[in-house]
Amino acid sequence: MSASLARGMLHKMGGSCCPHHAPTTNPFRMAKLHGNNKSTDYAFEMVCSTLRFGKGVTLEIGYDVRNLGAKKTLLITDKNVQNTIAFKNAEQALKMVNIEYEVFDDVLIEPSEKSMQKAIAFAKSKPFDSFIAVGGGSVIDTTKAAALYASNPEADFLDFVGPPFGKSLQPKNPMLPLIAVPTTAGTGSETTAAAIMDLPEHKCKTGIRLRCIKPYLAVVDPLNVMSMPRNVAIYSGFDVLCHALESYTALPYDQRSPRPARPEVRPVYQGSNPISDVWSREALRIIGQYFRRSVFDPSDEEARTEMLKASSFAGIGFGNAGVHLCHGLSYPISSQAKGCVAHDYPQDKNLIPHGLSVMTTAVADFEFTTAACPDRHLVAAQTLGADIPNNADNEYISRTLCDQLRGFMKDFGVPNGLKGMGFEYSDIDHLTEAASHSVPNIVISPKSTDRDIISKLYEKSLTVY
Repeated sequence: MSASLARGMLHKMGGSCCPHHAPTTNPFRMAKLHGNNKSTDYAFEMVCSTLRFGKGVTLEIGYDVRNLGAKKTLLITDKNVQNTIAFKNAEQALKMVNIEYEVFDDVLIEPSEKSMQKAIAFAKSKPFDSFIAVGGGSVIDTTKAAALYASNPEADFLDFVGPPFGKSLQPKNPMLPLIAVPTTAGTGSETTAAAIMDLPEHKCKTGIRLRCIKPYLAVVDPLNVMSMPRNVAIYSGFDVLCHALESYTALPYDQRSPRPARPEVRPVYQGSNPISDVWSREALRIIGQYFRRSVFDPSDEEARTEMLKASSFAGIGFGNAGVHLCHGLSYPISSQAKGCVAHDYPQDKNLIPHGLSVMTTAVADFEFTTAACPDRHLVAAQTLGADIPNNADNEYISRTLCDQLRGFMKDFGVPNGLKGMGFEYSDIDHLTEAASHSVPNIVISPKSTDRDIISKLYEKSLTVY
């Protein structure tokens, strides 16, 4: 696809987010070249959970709950994590200071609307006044939903879900405090104000995106990721990589429109900005140095610790800047899974891990977006470790960055594109429809250039390496 086509589409798309991280119903939002006028924003702000990092800090959370004055805590996890040191230390921490708590462990990996509602119902059933999430992104996102709706028991489920499926209302009551204890080096959900779920009837995912669901405290403990299975380390690492790349190449905050009428309506995901850039670049540097080590040698404590840092750092980056094509195109892929394609994950349902679905279109996506902001793609490639001159042309930058992405996929032996996960060319229309129908202001007629581009990106992702 030509540079002029890329620029044209990116100008039309505007913004800085994938559909369900987006402040409006506009679709895949990423960097563009121009557009500075009085209708765009002029300010940025940083929203982030308090983050505590250190080996063994999980054992401190009992004191944090006690300091909140909590009377009854709900500890949410999944059945796999319940057997790990992370959960055992969390329980021990609560018992050490005599905190009353109950456990909910029926969290679905890649949660759905139905599985989240099950957790919400449990959270509403008793007078819980604080929440602890011990697990990966699925557990943390489910706990955010449970805490939000328990704090606002009269709300309908779709009241807080983002458009076009929900109303994206502001809750009347603030969310009760949530402490997040991540057990994967991936989603960064412990630092963000989003919770993602699958809507099977729409063959796509959606989410809740509200500042108030940001965890009160993120307890990030390297001990909790040392037992991550190989494929969990790979796919959660892919999520970190795409969070950092997408947020760094997102539309700059001062080119996003409309300018908010009041500060409280400024979107959480504002576009790339000087603060997010710092965190995203540092995450890319760590990934370039430690990702392969953390996968190939699970006993490499330094590498696993650094990748856990990268996860939280990228979470801070995209949590304020946003993501774009990789995440936007990933939701139909994971929602329309043909089977379970991942070892080390539950085998009782069709499942494509989020990080794998995100990475599957990354090569095609960044090959397309390089022309819109080649300088940022250049820095990204260099930060990941490429020896590439500053005066490289767009083709060289694109090829180098995309070869780096292919290299990770090939070295780890992951499924090779959509075909490797059971999709065929005949599925592209279904994927494109799901990626497009949730965005009303994209024209989706057969002549639509936007739809054609989305379809072409899926087509290019049938085989990646």
